[in-house]
Amino acid sequence: MILQSIDILNFKNIASATLEFCPGVNCLLGMNGMGKSNLLEAIHFLSMARPMTPIPDNALIRHGEEMLIVKGVYSAGSEMSDTIACGITKGKGKSLKRNGKEYKRISEHIGRYPIVTVTPGDSQLVSGPGEDRRKLMDMVISQAHPDYLAQLIRYTRGLESRNRMLRAGVRDSLLFESVESGMEEAAASIHATRKEWVESIAPKVEECYARLSGRRETTAISYRSQLTGTTLRDLLSSRRAKDTVLGFTSAGPHRDDIEASLDGYSLRRLGSQGQVKTFTVALRLAIFDYLREASGITPLLLLDDIFDKLDAARVESIMHEVTTSDTFGQIFITDTNRKHLDDIIAGMEGPRTLINVADGVFSPISLS
Repeated sequence: MILQSIDILNFKNIASATLEFCPGVNCLLGMNGMGKSNLLEAIHFLSMARPMTPIPDNALIRHGEEMLIVKGVYSAGSEMSDTIACGITKGKGKSLKRNGKEYKRISEHIGRYPIVTVTPGDSQLVSGPGEDRRKLMDMVISQAHPDYLAQLIRYTRGLESRNRMLRAGVRDSLLFESVESGMEEAAASIHATRKEWVESIAPKVEECYARLSGRRETTAISYRSQLTGTTLRDLLSSRRAKDTVLGFTSAGPHRDDIEASLDGYSLRRLGSQGQVKTFTVALRLAIFDYLREASGITPLLLLDDIFDKLDAARVESIMHEVTTSDTFGQIFITDTNRKHLDDIIAGMEGPRTLINVADGVFSPISLS
């Protein structure tokens, strides 16, 4: 899959931009705060109808403006071409259209144009709370399995109802059982799908990390869930008295987590910045492989500030991984250093572009 072009209006610091991309490597050069990452976020917004970072939709609108719109053309060979338009208007919410037709539900869009991003904030996937890792699981699995998103929405609605009952001091056990039985099927499906996903992606992460680190270290990931070996009905029933005191549901898929280790030790506690970044890159590239296999579509790959906190050997390994393999298709890379990007372009064959970014304005740089 290729993003052929994009039109942007009032997206963060980008007042207006029209860009065409090559099907290979697209490099964005500019100082920090100029708009490189904002362009990647606009591409992510187009593919996922949501920002890369957990911020309110209105925060994407350029300061002083009332609305934004991002429109792009995707293609998969000569047989398919889709125009996607995603906009936000203050006070009216979000609009998402495919080939001029509004989606009935935004969830129908998820997975049509798979995308994988590597950002400086990915270190939170190791050091941050479990919520960050659950969001990652949900976002990735939803792109490959539309039914998963439906089960997640179903469970979340039941969870919200149960929490309202707990806060209101409801004591009727039959009422609780009615709500919990509705949550149980969704929870079982979520748990099974997450477990299968972690088990399928774990060897990919391990092998990718080994290649990127020169096989100096080994890593592993595992799935942690309170539902292992039990059912949600039994779990919630045993905790109902405790949850009544707490005022919220203390157990369930919304407490799931992923643990990462390095040479058998906790990566979170003992990993260096370089090791953590190598792990998150390996995780993202493994996710890329998973989505490509699950959907049959080659995702877009966005690499934002990939060189930060990595030694030269690991950077070289990552660039070799993504620019010389037939696995990857269209790639977007940002950096502040012209030499880094020149070295990438010089070491690869195939289509590539270099674009300068300054104050939200994009200018192509000749490679001749």
